[in-house]
Amino acid sequence: MQLNPWFSTTLKAAGLATALAAVSACQPAPESGYQAPTAAPFEQTEAPWWDDAVFYQIWPRSFYDTSGDGHGDFNGMTAKLPYLSELGIDAIWLTPMFEAPSYHGYDFTEFYQVESDYGTMADFERFLQQAEERGIRVILDLVINHISREHQWFQRSAQRIEPYSDYFIWRESLPETGKGWGHAWSDNDMPEAVWHFDETRGEYYYAAFGATQPDLNLEHPDVIEEMKRMAKFWLDKGVDGFRLDAVRFVIERGPSGQADLPETIDYWKDFNAFVKSVNPEAYLVGEAWVDIPVAAKYWGEGKGLDQGFDFEFGYIVLDMLQQGLATEAQFGTMSQQSGQAEDGALHPLAQNVQRRLESGAPLAFFTPFLTNHDQDRVGFQLQESQAKAKQAAALLFSSPGTKYIYYGEEIGMTQQQSGHDVYKRAPMLWDQSHQAGFTQAELSWVQQKELFTQAFDPWWPDFLAQQLAAGDRTVAAQRAQPDSLWQLHRLLIAMQKQRPEMRLAGSYQVQSPQQGILTVTRELGEQRTVFVLNLAGEMADIATLLAEHSSLSVSWGFDLDGSLLASDGLLILQSR
Repeated sequence: MQLNPWFSTTLKAAGLATALAAVSACQPAPESGYQAPTAAPFEQTEAPWWDDAVFYQIWPRSFYDTSGDGHGDFNGMTAKLPYLSELGIDAIWLTPMFEAPSYHGYDFTEFYQVESDYGTMADFERFLQQAEERGIRVILDLVINHISREHQWFQRSAQRIEPYSDYFIWRESLPETGKGWGHAWSDNDMPEAVWHFDETRGEYYYAAFGATQPDLNLEHPDVIEEMKRMAKFWLDKGVDGFRLDAVRFVIERGPSGQADLPETIDYWKDFNAFVKSVNPEAYLVGEAWVDIPVAAKYWGEGKGLDQGFDFEFGYIVLDMLQQGLATEAQFGTMSQQSGQAEDGALHPLAQNVQRRLESGAPLAFFTPFLTNHDQDRVGFQLQESQAKAKQAAALLFSSPGTKYIYYGEEIGMTQQQSGHDVYKRAPMLWDQSHQAGFTQAELSWVQQKELFTQAFDPWWPDFLAQQLAAGDRTVAAQRAQPDSLWQLHRLLIAMQKQRPEMRLAGSYQVQSPQQGILTVTRELGEQRTVFVLNLAGEMADIATLLAEHSSLSVSWGFDLDGSLLASDGLLILQSR
């Protein structure tokens, strides 16, 4: 075998004239193999720009600070656009960047103003313009389910000022315990978890995500229209669409109807129709933190959301790589989390793709990812193993569909501990300089105690020192290493763009050709890519497998010594 050059500096934008979704077997699998069945292709006349794209999720406060106040900002993101271009990113998802009282921004006080910590509207517009010049699209995190208790709408509603009186969901008394009220994503039966007393009005208001974030009444015509006006404002600014927060919960109809109601699907159909009337190429992706059959409802027979996140996929990968220790859903209702296959059953990865195909939505609807800002980081869950992080990345990019990467995932960023969300959202590690090159300020935002309602021990300095002492945890270090996780991400993104079998049209096959070895094969016509992962916990001799694929070349083979694949090793074979 020979080592193929793996990266071209003249990448063409990803896109297909026809998007076909099929999971098929090219040859019978051995007894130890798992294989997804053949499914009818999904066809459309022209693939939208987001099909097979690679998105990069940025937590703006943590990406890069240019003003010296310890907070990432718009100018910082603009300054790092060359980095994202080098990595090969197609689009950016910005977590909330509207004015809000919290550090996280999921409780807007203003719909038409940017977060002042991040800069000015002119700074944001400059960022959009320069991203567009680089061919990078930008979507915003849009929270329609709830807003801040400090928003003027809520204050006027509490005072019963019309027309705001019914902009939120009110009731005179707290429901009885045991009558079904509680968080819609859990089985708790505590009404005080979602109903909160307001002294001004003397009534209880519904707020599924906490007292500071009251749910809007999205059956009120004025509220519905205001959400559309707000979406148009940002689309007119040049954003390319929205990641929609908490899509399952926009309509609630009592204790047995807090999520996934038909009226909720209808709401998103109407919203999508409006968004497409403003910009036919605008994109909507929904956070439906739930099993695939329920998430698929948000496709709405082609009239709902354009895509939805496949939460199940990340659970399967991380559960498999850490032997059953994957973290639980925080705001979701997940039942399919096992990384182990039952005797005679499909491998969980093949089951995942099969469930997508059988869901009623097209394969193109689902976007696989590993983790996001609400989940413990991949590096943390895999106990800082760069080798296992490489396997996780390979499994992500081998799965069909649009991909999402959480900032820092490409270098294996970890976190201090589980618990408060701040640990999952810490500053990016750029280099070995002060504050890892994130800011020139003495204190980064995670050290500014006034931002938090919860007291913290001073965890960041020691954690940062540990990460820098490792020597290989920064972007600068990994860019200089040919076998780094960062270099692997660059390769995988390039493969997604350059190789047709890696896109939706390519077949998907999962096998275990020998004990402890997993292969994922993507194939289209004469083009084939085979990912080989050693999950055995010890070095494995894969001479038979290599002989079987002797016509393929090695695109990633740093863990291969002759025919011996290292423990937790990764090998990528490809047709020429």
